Amino acid sequence: MRRRDFIKTTTIGGASAVVGPAIFSNLLQSDEATWTNRPLRWAQLAFVENDPLHCDPDFWLDYFKKIHVEGALLSAGGVVAFYPTKIPLHHRSDWLCNSDLLGYMIEGCHKQDITVCVRTDPHAVRQNVYDAHPDWIAVTADGQKRRHWANPDLWVTCGLGPYNFDFMTEVHKEIMRMYKPEGIFSNRWSGSGTCYCEHCVKNFRDFSGGLELPRGGGGRTAGGEGGGASGAGSGAGASGGGTQPEASIVAAKYREWNIARLKDLWFLWDAEVRKIKSTSRFIPNGFPDRKIIGQYSDIFFVDRQGRSSAIPPWNSGRGAKELRAGGMGVKPLIHIFSVGLEAPPRWKDSVNTDAELKIWAADGIANGMLPCFVKFNATPIDMRWFKTMESVYERHFKSARYLRNIEPMARVAIVLSEQTTTMPSVTSNPWQQDSGFHLQGMYHALIEEHMPFEMINTDVLDDKRLSPFKLLILPNVTRFSDQQCDQIRKFVEKGGSILATFETSLYDEKGNPGKDFGLGDLFGVSFDGSVEGPMQNSYLRLRNDPVTNKFHPVLEGLEDAGRIINGIYRIKVTPRTSFPSPVTLIPTYPDLPMEDVYTRIPDPDTRELYLRETGKGRIAYFPWDIDRVFWQYLTDDHGKLLRNTILWALNEEPIVKVKAPGLVETTVWRQKDSMAVHLVNMTNPMMMKGPFRELIAIDGEVSIKIPDKFKVTGVRLPMRDQSPGYDTVNGRITLTVTKILDHEIIGLDLA
Repeated sequence: MRRRDFIKTTTIGGASAVVGPAIFSNLLQSDEATWTNRPLRWAQLAFVENDPLHCDPDFWLDYFKKIHVEGALLSAGGVVAFYPTKIPLHHRSDWLCNSDLLGYMIEGCHKQDITVCVRTDPHAVRQNVYDAHPDWIAVTADGQKRRHWANPDLWVTCGLGPYNFDFMTEVHKEIMRMYKPEGIFSNRWSGSGTCYCEHCVKNFRDFSGGLELPRGGGGRTAGGEGGGASGAGSGAGASGGGTQPEASIVAAKYREWNIARLKDLWFLWDAEVRKIKSTSRFIPNGFPDRKIIGQYSDIFFVDRQGRSSAIPPWNSGRGAKELRAGGMGVKPLIHIFSVGLEAPPRWKDSVNTDAELKIWAADGIANGMLPCFVKFNATPIDMRWFKTMESVYERHFKSARYLRNIEPMARVAIVLSEQTTTMPSVTSNPWQQDSGFHLQGMYHALIEEHMPFEMINTDVLDDKRLSPFKLLILPNVTRFSDQQCDQIRKFVEKGGSILATFETSLYDEKGNPGKDFGLGDLFGVSFDGSVEGPMQNSYLRLRNDPVTNKFHPVLEGLEDAGRIINGIYRIKVTPRTSFPSPVTLIPTYPDLPMEDVYTRIPDPDTRELYLRETGKGRIAYFPWDIDRVFWQYLTDDHGKLLRNTILWALNEEPIVKVKAPGLVETTVWRQKDSMAVHLVNMTNPMMMKGPFRELIAIDGEVSIKIPDKFKVTGVRLPMRDQSPGYDTVNGRITLTVTKILDHEIIGLDLA
């Protein structure tokens, strides 16, 4: 690939009206950044320092045009400046010479009507910065200045001190004045774990009333490109697993301070950006509180670059659901995914398989995100991925009519609790290990059912947010405030249904254990004060109704089983009312020696699933860890029991029904004059440990409920540019889609 000469002449622009942090939230509601909604397909080039000498920017501009790119994210400054910066200590690429790679690319993109955001990365600096400002450098818990873990020639910066608040503010202002991009996106902006520098020590003491920074944990922070399993981030500064209340209090206060400090930084940079261009935005890469993201963002980049180890492909789109759960709604979510193989050794010049790239991109698109491939190093070596992106982006371009989403149409929502997943707990019991597996198991069960679903945060359980849903699923959501419990009750009173598991609502919002479930009146049971387990060789007895001799719908497909395996831990509860008994306990009995492996108490009447109806709603409560155990062992019996119980609790015909072999994630969206059903085919032997090596085609029968007061004027398979045959029966469209490889969209034109 030959390099073409490029030199960009820059001009310095003037500043517009001052925008301060104090009025930031009002501006977000009144100053429309219309550019955020226009681009549907994005591309990111993450330059390396010698790219100004070796890369061919015209090659990339031609490629962007070929694949219909409408938004570009280009590296600008921070660790390395790819433009002629005038700021002292801002390291300009040693290969830049008299050129301006950033300026040339921005000019070329704008000629093609491509929206441009620039990327900065402030997490590392060179020795000259250390020498001039040693207080800008992050400090470890033992008081040592922190060398960069991957490049020992660099030093790690403190994300919460003057390097970001002062120095990087000037960098962002310079970039805005020179180029006036639509936005600035900052990677690894929030620090690299808990920092013990003089600024953090003092600022935390002042904030907390004299507390010392928590010790013993590196802490995760928001905002780092790489592993792909990250999304909005999960907070920084864990206390290292301490179980004493004092440690918990310090860790909670640290999280509070960390969020406040990062919010101040976000607001500062955004305000300075808007002073120069009122419609521009600062966009952080991640933030440890999804509710704040939803409240203050007009657009957000979801950094889920790929998967490694045992991450399933549906984890791609989960990031979008989590952000909408916190109130992001359908504001643009840009899915940053790498064309390389994402794994801890970090082979950044690698290229992933065609099949893996397609399935990872597809699941993001199906979940309402806009694709943004990222190429690290703009001087490509392995060229195989280019054809893959051409295919993904061309099909996306053809489907544009069905991708400008107004709202998801799912009737089921998983309840997500920031307190449960991020706040330190006052207690730490054996049955509370691997707590994230509860949500993972329920998520997987819904995908196996081909059920469209969303997520909703416990912080936004108001009537408006809950109104689209018929069923709320609470996978061991342990922490609830009194107000949140009341909101769930109100939802049920209005005809909603709930499905809950294990310790749901057994703790208050601060993690303090209650004497009873906060939602015990809905479950119809009381906590008797104990947890049994780990249970060895325990089972569930599956019963028919002794009067009718029929099996309850939750046991469909299990009628001949008699018994199935139990979980690992169970909550002991006392029923408050009468219940059916389709699932009961067979207590633990010896599993060795073989001569002693027989049931001691064969048929007690201790229920392991509590089912009741209240008005138009239904309630299902599992007093054991079915969702966590399902994720750990993926037993088909647990999957069937979960899926059947979900359908029973929903108590209405699903909006979309898919009959297909294997694993198909199904989502459904409304647009202005249409609706779209996405089918993502994850049926693959490499589903639980990638990468996919091939795509395996399946056929599917699909039934779609037509929205009330609308009629269907046409059905399209836009990715194939086809109009398939279909039937209309009882208000539903039915059709067969053959040879589904990775991703299909069924578009219904509505009138």
